[in-house]
Amino acid sequence: MAKLQEMMIAQLRDAYSAEKQAIQGMKRALRKISSPELKQGTQAHIEQSEEQRARVEQALQQLGSKPDRTVCEAMRGLIEEAQHEMEEYEKGPVLDLAIVASLQRVEHYEIAAYGTMVELANATQQTEVAELLSQTLAEEKAQDERLTEVTRATILPQALEQESTGDGEGSKSAERKAKASSKAAG
Repeated sequence: MAKLQEMMIAQLRDAYSAEKQAIQGMKRALRKISSPELKQGTQAHIEQSEEQRARVEQALQQLGSKPDRTVCEAMRGLIEEAQHEMEEYEKGPVLDLAIVASLQRVEHYEIAAYGTMVELANATQQTEVAELLSQTLAEEKAQDERLTEVTRATILPQALEQESTGDGEGSKSAERKAKASSKAAG
């Protein structure tokens, strides 16, 4: 097997793992989202990611391979970081902003990965694989843009309003620090 095809298969296996992990991460985040628009968009993205994972599997089949036990370490790190960040905030617009930031980091990673795979598939004249992955790449870019739009239109204004009215800091660590300070003072 040619080295470039081996590389392509390895990249696709990594992408398959990344999609699986991203789906699980989005499902966990979904329970913590308060913005109806973000919740609806995340649910739709979960469904879209299932289709993307199926496309990756189809691309692997085109190359005479299939998914294996490969674990995408980059996605693992992004998901772990997102989980830690979500633990820092109370449910509300600030947590929603943290979730959007995490989702966009995932999108940007996927855009980079699929962009590379599309170019590799084109270079190796794997036209059907390139077409499958180009569709996913376009979806990832569109999802990133939708996240930016919902943030600008609703989440950020709500977070700014919460901040200006003083309706909770939204940060669990700030809350813990305040409790510790009052105990120390009393």
